[in-house]
Amino acid sequence: MDEGAGRQWRSTIAAAQAGDRQALDELVEGWLPLVYNVVGRALNGHADVDDVVQETMLRAVDNLGSLRDPDSFRSWLVAIAMRQIRDRARRKQPAPLEESAAHEATDFAELTVLRLQLEGQRREVAEAVRWLDAEDRQLLSLWWLEVAGELTRRELAAAAGISRQHAAVRVQRVKERLETARGIVRALDGACPDLREPTARWNGRPDSVWRKRLARHIRGCGYCGDTREAVVPAERLLVGIALVPIPVGFTLSLALGGKTAVAATATAAAASVGWSAKVMAAITQPAVAVTAGATLVAGGAYVVTQTPDAPLRAAAPTAASTARPPAPAVSPTATLSPSPSPSPSPSPSRKAELYGTVVDAVDRAPDPNARPAALPHRPESGITSTWGAKAVMQHRGEKVTLSGQGYILVRWQISPQSRPGALVMPTWTGLKGRLFHVASGGGRRMDDTTGPDTTGMGGPATGYTVLPDGTQQMWQNEYFYVDGSVTLNQNERGADYGVIVFPSTWDAAQKDVRTGPGQGAIRYGQVRDDGKDTAPVPQYVTRGTPADPATVPQRSRV
Repeated sequence: MDEGAGRQWRSTIAAAQAGDRQALDELVEGWLPLVYNVVGRALNGHADVDDVVQETMLRAVDNLGSLRDPDSFRSWLVAIAMRQIRDRARRKQPAPLEESAAHEATDFAELTVLRLQLEGQRREVAEAVRWLDAEDRQLLSLWWLEVAGELTRRELAAAAGISRQHAAVRVQRVKERLETARGIVRALDGACPDLREPTARWNGRPDSVWRKRLARHIRGCGYCGDTREAVVPAERLLVGIALVPIPVGFTLSLALGGKTAVAATATAAAASVGWSAKVMAAITQPAVAVTAGATLVAGGAYVVTQTPDAPLRAAAPTAASTARPPAPAVSPTATLSPSPSPSPSPSPSRKAELYGTVVDAVDRAPDPNARPAALPHRPESGITSTWGAKAVMQHRGEKVTLSGQGYILVRWQISPQSRPGALVMPTWTGLKGRLFHVASGGGRRMDDTTGPDTTGMGGPATGYTVLPDGTQQMWQNEYFYVDGSVTLNQNERGADYGVIVFPSTWDAAQKDVRTGPGQGAIRYGQVRDDGKDTAPVPQYVTRGTPADPATVPQRSRV
């Protein structure tokens, strides 16, 4: 702690130890973001993050009276978090997440990129964390906060339970492995022709086997080894970086290990220091007893209680949630989590209601100078992607899962010079919630003329890429809106193509479609969204998860 902050927290900790319930609230609210960052990065957003954070905070509160030196509170709290992380590893053998659980958990690398708006080599460092082993991620979670100014080396060593000398050696080893992982991220983002074959069978998930294979390829590859720009050391990129804000909707259950609210009250009352009166009053409410706990939202300043069937209510913004712009007001059915659950599934006896309009027809290109209509602004609470800020999908079998509530940009790369012919369209599978095709931009359709007999789909010298009958002509940039989750699959067979997928925003889409010929584009964009449930849905979309995604037929309604 710096001297000023130290004085502030010394008095707050002393007051909490003396039984001041408001001071205890301030501790929980003030230090929850640090614990969330330590645990989230160590577990890389695994579904167990919530449980480990909860257990850490409960143990800290229960044992606060045993803390003798308030100045050591931060290292003491982080040490508790690391013990909970290690205890979790001992309790359960690490295993790959089930497909459904992987979609529910929020990758912490994604949150780091999206919430802190990291770009360039900072984004590269965040995404490289995915390639580290669990033990390395644990130490990295501490070292990242050290170079960001949130921890000291003494606190890092104390939290890890090792000497400062040993900490220096282990940190150096983790830095070396992180640099190797950064090289892998650069290689996968690049266009190395020799990577196409060895990664054809890769499922897109980082693991130790593929880390070794790709690292071996990079060491012997002149293309991947040429970084084309100076590589900045990771510690210089991370200096001064902020904590990742706690996602809106992040919950900290106070059920005390599954005990009833009444039992929780008794336990806390017996403890020398328990939860504050505000929190304890909340968890003894009858409605909360039904749901087995209260909820601390976005930093712990507001308590939300509800019955199992009650809709979530948005909490007022807190200091912990103002690190990102407030989201627009959401509809009553919208969820607050970064990876929201879709609308409840209908009962088997009731047919699901369809939505969306017919899109199974080739549409005409609008007049190049025709200004598009205004793009309706749908609620945005953020999109997370299993590939981070940019998914570059160039090979058959690659896929990206997008979750949340907001806009997505799919940018097309047609490569007839490599392999022309019939194109197998990418498909949207496993849809939960709703998906709309809202706008087209990029300043051109891919069939716009770029020279004599030449378009973005090819030319006489290279051959042409041909769409399946009835498929809409794609534009350079296609914008979609998702409220729920969906997986986009690259199905390249025949013609060579790639798609780059970015979480985007309404502002970016609106600006793109309004860029007209006078600004260097061939044509203005096209708005497809009517702002209602009758807006068009993408072609090739299904709620199912077929074994071969390329078999998804054209659809007109979902």
